[in-house]
Amino acid sequence: MTEVLPVELAAETGRALTGKGWRLISAESCTGGLLAATMTEIAGSSEWFEGAFVTYRLSAKTAMVGVGTEMLASHGAVSEPVARAMAEGALANSNADIAVSITGIAGPDGGDVVSPVGTVWFGWAIREDSAIRCVQTAEHHLSGNRQTVRAQAVKVALEGVLALC
Repeated sequence: MTEVLPVELAAETGRALTGKGWRLISAESCTGGLLAATMTEIAGSSEWFEGAFVTYRLSAKTAMVGVGTEMLASHGAVSEPVARAMAEGALANSNADIAVSITGIAGPDGGDVVSPVGTVWFGWAIREDSAIRCVQTAEHHLSGNRQTVRAQAVKVALEGVLALC
């Protein structure tokens, strides 16, 4: 069974962002740009969607959003500190007002006892005046095949953005 992308949720998020005068940036790993693709399904999304950093490899997380190699080595890519750093780094490297990060294991391989397949960490950060701060992180254990886990991750990410608007 295929999970349907949450395009209506993306539209609702866009309306909320517009109401706040905010623009969103994403830093995506296991979703591989799926959140960005979902946002850009909405006509006029360039008014509130700044763009995306697709940081699939560890080196991309470091180069594009500034996640430290020591942090990656000590905590692993699928962790709260990395989700936090990705969200903050996305804002620091953009003109957006709010960021969401997604890092996890979509499967079917790659999981372990600590982080089984379906483990996804999220971070949400906002820009307040000139300061950037991560306001929330969350770990979710999603189920289903690779496509379903990725679509569920997009939904969780958008629900988090919407809650902050």
